[in-house]
Amino acid sequence: MSRIANMPINLPAGVEVSINGQEIAVKGPKGKMDFNAHAAVSTKIEENVVTVSANEATSSALAGTTRAIVNNMVVGVSAGFEKKLQLVGVGYRAQAKGNTLSLTLGFSHPVDFKSPEGISIETPSQTEIVIKGIDKQQVGQVAANIRAYRPPEPYKGKGVRYVDEYIVRKEAKKK
Repeated sequence: MSRIANMPINLPAGVEVSINGQEIAVKGPKGKMDFNAHAAVSTKIEENVVTVSANEATSSALAGTTRAIVNNMVVGVSAGFEKKLQLVGVGYRAQAKGNTLSLTLGFSHPVDFKSPEGISIETPSQTEIVIKGIDKQQVGQVAANIRAYRPPEPYKGKGVRYVDEYIVRKEAKKK
């Protein structure tokens, strides 16, 4: 049995959840999100608490996954999610222009990344990128797409990395 599915989801002030069959809609101060749950999972709302349970004994993993997705939706519409990236390397720069991120990563041309709808990209400095949004999966995917342009290399650690990422360094070749 999934232990995650047994944990209730407490709704913060200003967040509304509506369940219509298998359709779950979460509305909060930062936006609105929808999710279509699997038929083997049932969800209930009782006094600002959402509970998720499996209809069958074989679908306990689906209940845990559904609970995690609904909890991420509640956190997203109330507080939001953010990922921070860091540019390491001589001449590596980032600049946000509206919904386009212009990256200089040592290529012969600048790389322009157009952010999808619902995602905001900020550059507090030339070597820092902050990605914000209400959808946890989309924020992580945008951060992974930007990192994929120049992932950190193992010898000097140059490239685009997450702020809390540790790069395992290799020893250089000996003469």
